[in-house]
Amino acid sequence: MTLRIGSQAPDFSAETTQGSIDFHQWIGDQWAILFSHPKDFTPVCTTELGYMASLKPEFDKRNCKIIGLSIDPVDNHKRWSEDIEATQGHAPNYPMIGDTDLNVAKLYDMLPEAEPGTAEGRTAVDNATVRSVFVIGPDKKIKAMLTYPMSTGRNFDEVLRILDSCQLTAKHRVATPVNWRQGEDVIIVPAVSDEEAKKAFPDGWKAPRPYLRIVPQPK
Repeated sequence: MTLRIGSQAPDFSAETTQGSIDFHQWIGDQWAILFSHPKDFTPVCTTELGYMASLKPEFDKRNCKIIGLSIDPVDNHKRWSEDIEATQGHAPNYPMIGDTDLNVAKLYDMLPEAEPGTAEGRTAVDNATVRSVFVIGPDKKIKAMLTYPMSTGRNFDEVLRILDSCQLTAKHRVATPVNWRQGEDVIIVPAVSDEEAKKAFPDGWKAPRPYLRIVPQPK
């Protein structure tokens, strides 16, 4: 199964560190971030899980749930969480999926559907492609996807920025420019005619080129 932006996020049932979940039901009418890890007790992921825990209040403010995944048993996740708290200052405060049968990794196209076996005996190198981030909307559609190599820690401040952009552009017919941050100017999308734009943005806009119409961020 090949996933793209706009694809339906695959639904699944799984065991997590906070109990059993049905994924779509767990999301409910909120946004969600699903981020995956190739194996427990790996160094880069240890730093990521701790930092994500420190950012959770920011995601909460944005009506966005966080859930992690690793191809190891839930009991291992719980033991790993002790190391994460001891070394990073924050234990995971969000559920972590135990994907021992590789089901979720395959559903989300992180491992081939034909990949044999279970988590038993697999190494982080075997699971190298399980280093992804999925931003999922309340409509259960994938809004953004990121995949990182094992040697590069993910930038979760950027994930938060992407979420801000996705939520803003879902509500208003605008796009966000390079390096945009919350509160900065945005761009009226080309699909909006000048006549429509006059109604939506009565104070007008700056247009260094006809196709580049810049306005303050809508409230």
